[in-house]
Amino acid sequence: MGKYFGTDGFRGEANVDLTVEHAYKVGRFLGWYYGKKNPEEKCQVVIGKDTRRSSYMFEYSLVAGLTASGADVFLLHVTTTPSVSYVVRTEGFACGIMISASHNPYYDNGIKVINERGEKLEESVIQEIEKYLDGEMEEIPMARRDQIGRTVDFAAGRNRYIGYLISIATRSFKNKKVALDCANGSASAIAKNVFDALGAETHVINNEPNGLNINTNCGSTHIQYLQEFVKAEKCDIGFAYDGDADRCIAVDEKGNVVDGDLIMYICGKYMKEQGTLVNNTVVTTVMSNFGLYKALDKAHIAYEKTAVGDKYVYENMAQYGHCLGGEQSGHIIFSKHATTGDGILTSLKVMEVVLEKKETLSKLASEVTIFPQVLTNVRVQDKKAAQDDPDVQNQVQKVTKQLGSDGRILLRQSGTEPVVRVMVEAPDHETCEKYVDQVVQVMKAKGHVL
Repeated sequence: MGKYFGTDGFRGEANVDLTVEHAYKVGRFLGWYYGKKNPEEKCQVVIGKDTRRSSYMFEYSLVAGLTASGADVFLLHVTTTPSVSYVVRTEGFACGIMISASHNPYYDNGIKVINERGEKLEESVIQEIEKYLDGEMEEIPMARRDQIGRTVDFAAGRNRYIGYLISIATRSFKNKKVALDCANGSASAIAKNVFDALGAETHVINNEPNGLNINTNCGSTHIQYLQEFVKAEKCDIGFAYDGDADRCIAVDEKGNVVDGDLIMYICGKYMKEQGTLVNNTVVTTVMSNFGLYKALDKAHIAYEKTAVGDKYVYENMAQYGHCLGGEQSGHIIFSKHATTGDGILTSLKVMEVVLEKKETLSKLASEVTIFPQVLTNVRVQDKKAAQDDPDVQNQVQKVTKQLGSDGRILLRQSGTEPVVRVMVEAPDHETCEKYVDQVVQVMKAKGHVL
């Protein structure tokens, strides 16, 4: 990860960590970089945004930078991150930009750059952008006269994406009562249209964005509101999205949460039965629940584990040809249909299993026993030194041996803070706490803890 760009773009508080000057310079760089890659053709870049108040400000700054470097800019307006990815790869754009801070509060924002294949931007280009942001490159030339770029309204691109989602469904949703929590974000412009077109009785909450209420007590990070709504309205199923709708958490007809791990199991098992689970493998991150792995073992489905971040999940899928992967948080990638996590697509795939199997979501999810988990963030002086300390690692090995096949322990350095995360999963909460505390005590005794 770089100085500005993390695993999911350049993110921070608007006009504090991420400013209009940053956005302008990112636009200047991208317009110049992709323009010189193919000088025979006019560089074309597509931009989407979520519903944050600051998204308009950053959109205009990016447009100014891009057009000043000679690129034409196509505006999708309020839309989802996966829709930008879809439009880039199907309409031949040089790259795409999504203005969003995903599940973060409204006062944060972010710039996600998507390459010409609809994938998150490669690290080598990010490093070049960061050099330009820090003034370590020569100034980029300004476009002149007829070379100056223009802006184009491209709401039609979003409509094509909606049509694409509708085309993926295998059967009608008629007679299914579906609840959607749009997090007052990007899904507000798309999700209901898709479910209505497929015949569902659609009930939508948190779909009145005002620029300040995105992710506020709603969406996939505040799932309890959808749980209550599903039970109160006696819905068959519910889906909650985050601010830019690249993740989805489901709720079954009883109001129980069906997170990304459970969704991967349900869809993975169904795809195996259909003969469409390529390599018989599901790609997870190291933070997926131990119960998922036990259930996949029982279903004779193989799995991979990557670093945390759907970017790393997709890299593994692309390298080895796997077709299903994701995160517990609800970033699920179906590589036959998308190159990024797509919340609305995920909800359509879950509906497919429910309808084709003629089972309730609670029944489908009941095959996985989620293990209790305790995760403690330990603030340390040097996170690498703390994690690699021989005595700490020795204690981890002891815990691993004691847990055997009934649980696991994981130490992971935070990517942004001086923190080592100690996570234990075991058959009961007390065991988790006991083993986490044993490792933390060794860190304290060795003087690592702040």
